[in-house]
Amino acid sequence: MEPNRPIGKRGEGNGLADPTSTDRAQAGQGELYLSGIQEDRQALMDGLYGSYKRRARRISASALLTQAAILLLFLGLWEAAGRQKWIDPLLFSFPSKIVKLIGAMAADGSLWPHVGATVFETIVGFALGTLLGITIAAVLWWFPFLSRVFDPYLVVLNSMPKVALGPIFIVALGPGFLSIVAITLMVTVIITTINIYNRFREIDSGFIKVVRLFGASRAQLFRLVILPGSFPVMIATLKVNVGLAWIGVIVGEFLVAKVGLGYQIIYGFQVFNFTLVLSSLVVIGVVATVMYQLVAVLERKLTEGWRER
Repeated sequence: MEPNRPIGKRGEGNGLADPTSTDRAQAGQGELYLSGIQEDRQALMDGLYGSYKRRARRISASALLTQAAILLLFLGLWEAAGRQKWIDPLLFSFPSKIVKLIGAMAADGSLWPHVGATVFETIVGFALGTLLGITIAAVLWWFPFLSRVFDPYLVVLNSMPKVALGPIFIVALGPGFLSIVAITLMVTVIITTINIYNRFREIDSGFIKVVRLFGASRAQLFRLVILPGSFPVMIATLKVNVGLAWIGVIVGEFLVAKVGLGYQIIYGFQVFNFTLVLSSLVVIGVVATVMYQLVAVLERKLTEGWRER
């Protein structure tokens, strides 16, 4: 018999493949295959996202063009109707006449005191209304007994026409800045309080229970759960309050002001100068749109920061 041949190492002299090397080769092929699938999937997702962005840009551009076309068509028909006497130009005026009057008032400086007074009153009413509304909502949440007591009063105040309270403010505060701001606060505070307080109450009870299980105080519960959970609603309320503040200020100026865009509207009616009335409305629309867009930018900035947190 032949002596036993020594058994060599795996893969050396015995003609057998190294299993470890085979496994590694197969694993490498599998990784390459998976990597190829992931690259294909990523390319597909990038293509779909790019297609979505292009479609969104086309829709936005189409919407802007349609809006511009509608506005130009309206202004053109209005201008033609006024010049051709299809409508009474004394009552309805026409765009070129309105723009000419606004330009003349801006050039001689008579427009800016009215714009400044109305914008200042609006900013004060907007800021105070938002802060007071959030504060009152927090107090009502903090003290449930007060919430139950004042809930029907809030409902009544919300349904009450705020203009009806104007004479009371005029008598109590005098015909001036304070009464205009008070009317604006009546318009903004109630809505803000109701919206924010309802959001406080709608916070997920599961979050509240978890925080309480960890021994959080009521202040910590408000700071860690209620306030962060209501932040988007608070920011959205800012945009609502811009319009409400303008309504309150213009109504207040109708009643008591000696300066302001609301005063110009009333004065235009009194002297039968409807071009002045419409010019004031155009200025209000432009300034209110600028304020609204500024608040919208602030909302995006604050909301992005809140989401990152």
